This record gives sequence, structure tokens and C-alpha cells, in this order.
Amino acid sequence: MILQTVRVQVCGRLAVVLDGQRCDDGLPGRQGRIVFVYLVLNRERDVARDELTDVLWPDHPPAAAQATLSAVISRLRRALGPDVLQGGATPRLLLPPDAFVDLEAARAALHRAECAIANRAWTDAWAPARVALHTATRGFLPGEHADWIATVRANIEEMCVRAHECVAATGLGLGGAEAAAAERSGHALIRLAPYRESGWRFLISSLEAQGNLAEALVTYELLRRTLRDELGTAPDPATQALHTRLLAAGIATD
Repeated sequence: MILQTVRVQVCGRLAVVLDGQRCDDGLPGRQGRIVFVYLVLNRERDVARDELTDVLWPDHPPAAAQATLSAVISRLRRALGPDVLQGGATPRLLLPPDAFVDLEAARAALHRAECAIANRAWTDAWAPARVALHTATRGFLPGEHADWIATVRANIEEMCVRAHECVAATGLGLGGAEAAAAERSGHALIRLAPYRESGWRFLISSLEAQGNLAEALVTYELLRRTLRDELGTAPDPATQALHTRLLAAGIATD
């Protein structure tokens, strides 16, 4: 039977819906879930069994690793259906071209948001920026540790930073109540990437947009001291230009 609709959530709690039927509870234990997630993320290619052995046992595979892997794949095929998981020497998931995978959808949404922001189309950027952020903040395979998992997590963390930048830029572009969202994302960016000055600029600009000029100036001073004391450098020209504008605005209001 050929699947018509597939929805897979790999960020946060694993969720699998095939033709409207939730089936993640039927996946065969921890090893089955890890193999399934890996095959989902590599569904455009064949995956060798030796590669899956490294996925399950990244340090020291047991003597019976191949037999155990075969049993995991067999149980996974029974759970998903023989038309979904191709076996043999190179297992592969056979999903429809329009299958929904949350991480793939988040990457696409982030791209749409960044393109819309480049065109100053703030309304078009609002929803996809939040789709990417919501997915990126759910985490990935909590409690599991392997090099490939660390790589995926690093990519998701970078996605989270970029999504916060999109939310902040959109908030400033739309103005009004959305400036508060820009402020929240500015704070989040500073926590996630304290030396990435875009977060500081978004926070300073959002404070200014909400009429908190003094707090914006204090935030700039905190950044200046942080860079001086920890890196021996100064804010970049774009951040300094923002500070100069804030000072001019303060003088103008006196």
C-alpha cells in the first residue's frame, strides 16, 4: 500500500502519523526510534548497514551488532509496513515526495522568512519565522549522545539563532506591539550567542522603539564593556552607528 500522507516530528517528542494514524508508540524501543530518526533525516539516499551500526553503537559495537541491527530493522519494518521501509543491504524509508518532516519544514520556513525580510515584506516573514523558531526550540533526541546527533543539534541551534533574528527583525519592521517580541528575541539572542552583535542591536533598537531610550543606552554600554573586558575589542561600526543615533535622539529630546 502506497502512503498518501506522512507527518513526522523529530524535534521534541518523536511523532509519526501515517495516513492519519499515529504509530510512533509502535516503534521498537530506543534503538528502533534512533534508526527511524536517522533514516528520516537521510531519506533521500540509501544508508549502509555499517553506517547504521555506527549510529546505534558509536563507540564499541557488540559482537552481535549485525544480528541485533537486523532484528531492529525487521521490527521497524513491521511497525511501519514493508512498503515504507525498504530492507536489504541499504535500508531506506520510502516516503511520498510531499511527506512532512518538521525539521525540513522549519528549514524551508526559515528560508522564506529571511527572503521576506530581505525584501522588507514584514507581514510575509511573521508566520514562517515563528514556525522555524517553534521547531528549533523543541530540542532533538534528548538524552542521546553521538557525533551525528551533536551535528544535528548544532544545526538546530544555529537555526534557532537565525529564527530569533527573523522574529526580531519582523517585530521592528511591523512596529507597535510587535516591538515587544523583538525585545524578547533580542534577549534570547544574547543568551544564545552573546558575542553575536545582531542580538544586542535588535535589543537596543526594540527598547528604543518602545520609548526606553535610557535602557537602550545602558544596554549598549553593557555590550561595550563586555567586548572590552572579555575580547579586548569594541562594538562593530553598525552597532556604534546605532549608539550615535541614540545619543543624538537623546539630545534632541532635551
